[in-house]
Amino acid sequence: MEELERAQARLDHIRTVEPILSALRTISLGSWRATLKQGTSVQRYGERLMAILPLLAPHLPASRRARGETGPTSDRVVALVVGSERGLCGRFNVAVIERAERYLAEQETVGVQVELTALGTRVRRIFQRRKRPLAWWGALSTATLPPFHLAFDLTHRWLARYEERELDAVDLIYNAYHGTGRYEPTMVRLIPPQLPPERQNTLSEPWPPPIIETDSLGLYARVVEQWAAISLYGLLLDSAAAEHATRYQLMESATQNAVRLIEELTLAVQAARRHAITQEMQELAAGAGLIGPRSS
Repeated sequence: MEELERAQARLDHIRTVEPILSALRTISLGSWRATLKQGTSVQRYGERLMAILPLLAPHLPASRRARGETGPTSDRVVALVVGSERGLCGRFNVAVIERAERYLAEQETVGVQVELTALGTRVRRIFQRRKRPLAWWGALSTATLPPFHLAFDLTHRWLARYEERELDAVDLIYNAYHGTGRYEPTMVRLIPPQLPPERQNTLSEPWPPPIIETDSLGLYARVVEQWAAISLYGLLLDSAAAEHATRYQLMESATQNAVRLIEELTLAVQAARRHAITQEMQELAAGAGLIGPRSS
């Protein structure tokens, strides 16, 4: 009877947890798909944004610091480490922290001053446990995709400091999405803006030619600012896709394991019940004198 009670208790607990796991799997799948869809839209917008640059190039002066060209050294760097706001995603945050630790060690070796910042409550807690002070940290949404205004505000602030020569570069450390449950901790330099190379226009010149009535250099700087913000936003979406894909895979495995355990425990409970019923019938029969000890 005690064995039956233990098996029944385990079965009840797993039956309670299984719908929660299934719901988390469904939510992760929906967030994963929405992130990939948004990332595709951002990529298209970036391509259209870059199509403006060849039209502005003939109107620009020879010196174009707004293009993001710098010297060979970067002595003052802002490093942004992107993690997650929620758990249930395996080593997602630990992996990006380990990559950040290697990055910090490399920068310290060459004498670079790093201003460490973070996005995501999980990575902030890990940095706190490791006694790594943060110059700034921000939270990510637990219910929606990363907002574009977050990326724009950060890049606007960084570019202003870059123009004032208060910093030389901004690096992003995040988990790059590589498919279902696969990601790679990666470092990307955001500032100076890494603009794609200008391609030769093999098509005929647009007709009529574009009319630029505003300051061409100011417009160019605005496009570069938008490009930097879109680049950061795309990387935030890439990190979010890796997070949701990892959580989906873990919840899928947990759901399958829960279903398997429910089936196994159901069979165990049924067998224990049959055994208990048989034992009770034998005890009743023995008490009524219907059966007795076998003679040798």
